[in-house]
Amino acid sequence: MASRFLDEQQVARYRQFHFDFPERTLAGKVVLVAGGSGGLGSATAAMLVKEGATVVLGYRANRVRAEALATALATYGSGCVHLVEGDLREASARQRYLAAADRGELYGLVSFVGDPARLPPGAPAGEQGHEALQQSLEASWGLNFLAPVLLARLAGERMLSAGTPGSIVLLSTMQAVGVFEGSVSYAAPKSALVHAAKILGKEWGGQANIRVNVVAPGATIAGMAEGSIRSGKYDVYVGKGIVPRFGRPEDIARAVRFLLEPDNYVTGQVLTVDGGLTLRRDLR
Repeated sequence: MASRFLDEQQVARYRQFHFDFPERTLAGKVVLVAGGSGGLGSATAAMLVKEGATVVLGYRANRVRAEALATALATYGSGCVHLVEGDLREASARQRYLAAADRGELYGLVSFVGDPARLPPGAPAGEQGHEALQQSLEASWGLNFLAPVLLARLAGERMLSAGTPGSIVLLSTMQAVGVFEGSVSYAAPKSALVHAAKILGKEWGGQANIRVNVVAPGATIAGMAEGSIRSGKYDVYVGKGIVPRFGRPEDIARAVRFLLEPDNYVTGQVLTVDGGLTLRRDLR
């Protein structure tokens, strides 16, 4: 029985080696970039502006930095930037972000919001350290899981009500896909974020065609990993050739852009951008 969905003309073009690689497919599309003024988010915002997208750039509180970024992005291309301020742990801020994205049909959401969730210096070990760990976990769940998931829910519902396809990309970490000692407070919520993205991708897939994916950065010289890299924590991996170099914000931007592609055939997946560190970390 012949397929009802196969496009024979398309097959014929492929047999003649005629392939379609459209460019600037995000031009004119509205993309909400939460946490976009940070080290990794700013690179993605720059790439989107260069392509001509309308970027709604959310930041928590540092308006000076956000305005400086918006000024810099004006030189990148034909896209435009609109700033919106707010802590996404607050419901009113999440609604404000979505309202700011009402500059056309919302196509994409990228969430860079997060917190390193490090235990305070000198935190005691063992039974006495449980209170510090609990405080760290409670803070981490708010920004590393709840805020991005709730914002993704709002964005996805907006796309569903409009009846148009869209793409959501959430930022996790290599610590969510690999086992790193001492990272419970940070890695646990980020691991949960990965699973939540897969669930949302399943709920909104099919004919709704709202794709939900995750990018998991490794040791990158911008964003939350910068301090650890500067301290020399990851030097051993480069020094021994376990990874060829530290990650760059452009690496993350390209991964996000791939997942934002309107005709992308990927959903419910995790793209780990760590130079292979989680594969070869045992060699250190």
